[in-house]
Amino acid sequence: MEWYIPSFDEADVEYLVKKLKIPHLLAKVLINRGLTEPEIVYRFLYPRLSYLHDPWKFKDMKKAVYRIYKAIINQEKVLIYGDYDTDGITSTSILYLFLFPLISKLFYYLPHRLKEGYGLNIQAIKRFAEMGISLLITTDCGISNKEEIVFANQLGLDVIIIDHHEVPKILPPAYAIINPKQPDCSFPFKELAGVGVTFNLLIALRQFLYRQGIWNESEIPNLKVYLDLVALGTIADMVPLIDENRIFVKCGLEVLSTTQRPGLKALKAISGLNDRIT
Repeated sequence: MEWYIPSFDEADVEYLVKKLKIPHLLAKVLINRGLTEPEIVYRFLYPRLSYLHDPWKFKDMKKAVYRIYKAIINQEKVLIYGDYDTDGITSTSILYLFLFPLISKLFYYLPHRLKEGYGLNIQAIKRFAEMGISLLITTDCGISNKEEIVFANQLGLDVIIIDHHEVPKILPPAYAIINPKQPDCSFPFKELAGVGVTFNLLIALRQFLYRQGIWNESEIPNLKVYLDLVALGTIADMVPLIDENRIFVKCGLEVLSTTQRPGLKALKAISGLNDRIT
C-alpha cells in the first residue's frame, strides 16, 4: 500500500501554530482539510452558538415568519408536514414544540414510508383541506412537490417550504420557501440538514414574536433546549460537520447528555450511553 500525503506550505503551518497556539500536527491536519484562516480555524475548533449566521439572510424568511405570526394571531389551523427519517422527524418535532403553546389548532403529519413515500401527496392534502387547515408547513421536504403545492393552493392552503435538498429549475408556487440552496439565497452556509434550516426559522420567529409582544422578557423560550434534537437530526443526515452543523452537534451533544426526553433517554439507555456524550 502506498500512502499519499498532501503537500502544504510550512509557512502556513507556522502561522496557525503561532496565531492560535496549537500543535504543529493539528495545524497540518487542518490545513490539509482546507482550513487555513485563523478565524475560521478558531471557530472550527471552538464552536459556539454566538457564531451562528443571521437567519434573516435566508430568502423568504420574512415572508415565512410573518405568515406564521398571522396564523398565531388569527388562531388558524396549522399543519406541519414532515419526513419519516430522523432529520424530518426532528425538524417536525422542534417546530411543533415551539408552536404548540402559541397555536391551539396545531397538527403534524409524517407520511408512511412504504404506503405514501417521500414528500407531499395529493390524498393527504385533500384530508388537510377537509380538516380546515389554512397553513401547511413542510419540513425536510416540499421543494420537489410542485404539482402537490399547486393543488394545495387550489384548495386554499398557503404552503411554507422548509427544506435543504437540491432545488429544481422550476420552483413550486409556495407562499415562502426557506432553503439555503436557492440560487438567490444569501444565507452563507449551504450544507445544513433540514433540522438546521428549521432551527434557523425558530431563531428568526422567536425574535420577531418577542418584538411583537407575544412574550415578556421572562417568558422568551430558550431555544437551546431543542439542540439535542437538532444534533440528532444533523448527525443522522450525514451532512458535513463544519460551520453551523458543527455548532449544532457540539452544543447539542451537551444538551443530549442531560436530556429528559423519554424517547432520547430510552435510545441512550439501549445504546449504553448513560454518561456524558461527546
